[in-house]
Amino acid sequence: MLTRVCFLTISKTVSVNTVRNITGMSKFDLPNRLKGNEKSVWVEYIQLALQYKPLNLGQGFPDYYAPENVTNALATVAKSDNPLLQQYTRGFGHPRLVNAIAKFYSKLINRDLDPNKEVLVTAGAYEALYSSLQGHTNLGDEWIVIEPFFDCYVPMIQTAGGIPRFIALKPKSTSGTVTSGDWVFDRKEMEGLFNEKTKGIVINTPHNPIGKIFTLDELQFIADLAKKWNVLVISDEVYEHIVYEPYKHIRMANLLHNLQVVHQNSVYTCTTPTQEAVAIGFELEMERLEQPDCYFRSLAMELLPKRDYMAKFLQEVGMVPTIPEGGYFMLANWSALENKVKLNEETDASKDYRFTKWMTKNVGLQGIPPTAFYGPEHKTLAEDYVRYCFIKKDENLKAAAKILKKWVSQ
Repeated sequence: MLTRVCFLTISKTVSVNTVRNITGMSKFDLPNRLKGNEKSVWVEYIQLALQYKPLNLGQGFPDYYAPENVTNALATVAKSDNPLLQQYTRGFGHPRLVNAIAKFYSKLINRDLDPNKEVLVTAGAYEALYSSLQGHTNLGDEWIVIEPFFDCYVPMIQTAGGIPRFIALKPKSTSGTVTSGDWVFDRKEMEGLFNEKTKGIVINTPHNPIGKIFTLDELQFIADLAKKWNVLVISDEVYEHIVYEPYKHIRMANLLHNLQVVHQNSVYTCTTPTQEAVAIGFELEMERLEQPDCYFRSLAMELLPKRDYMAKFLQEVGMVPTIPEGGYFMLANWSALENKVKLNEETDASKDYRFTKWMTKNVGLQGIPPTAFYGPEHKTLAEDYVRYCFIKKDENLKAAAKILKKWVSQ
């Protein structure tokens, strides 16, 4: 039987390839709604990292352990004598976790949240965004996207049948000390994007990759336009607890019903042991919420000296960093060092791709090209920049500084 199945599979593959060779297309080609989204900066740069083994400051992952209380909780849950903790849990969120989240955010927003009606647990921020956009997009709906944007926004809009409309944050200055607050949108341009076809706007605060904390005035301007045109605001606030003093994160409201419909018909439920462990972590943080050792307070304090150190060594080698108000990414303008880079050795259209690939291969330090976070019309705005991540061990940040200083001194 196994031999027969394998034989049939091979035969079918040959048949499909024959059809494709004869007609130039096949009913098994990539569906039209996915075309144009085949390329991924992450897939490409992970492969580069595996091949050349640079010091990787490109991707936004910590290279040190998660809080011990959470990992210990996960280990305990895995060995629990309760067999139900190894089985499907409630689709919209594990009961213990939704109750912990509701209690936590009720205190933060000063409003009582119903854990069973106002909380949805998704498979990461990706699924939250996917469910939001799939659940609110009809064919031809327009979504306003602020550039630079996290690169999943546009494919998610397009595969749902929507149309992205872009507006870029631009720095008021590109020399001297630049902060993420210097990156602003043009209000007349923003106002001109809203129309009868607009379904919503996607904002990201604290922002990746700039680190901008949108101000109350900026958010009120967007909210007023949203009310005027009766559109949604999807607010990606994944870095909400990484905000550096004296800045404050301002939250916006969410809708859940449509997200629940998408979630229950795609992911359905997230893994039970992980949800149980995260719930235990939330319960501990609730007990020490006002204390400096609370993870939601200590994380930003832990990252602040890393941020300042990276900004310092980037300035010392001749780059102009944008110092972020939140998050753990830093954009840096590298144009002053262009004469030290052999851009002609790389073939990509955008300079930042050529810069980051050349640096990965020849200097041993990897960053991410930020044109990946722009629509076609505005990519030139980001070609002189690179994105680095500073949620890394101190020794690796010191190694990065050493690599860059050695390079520029040659």
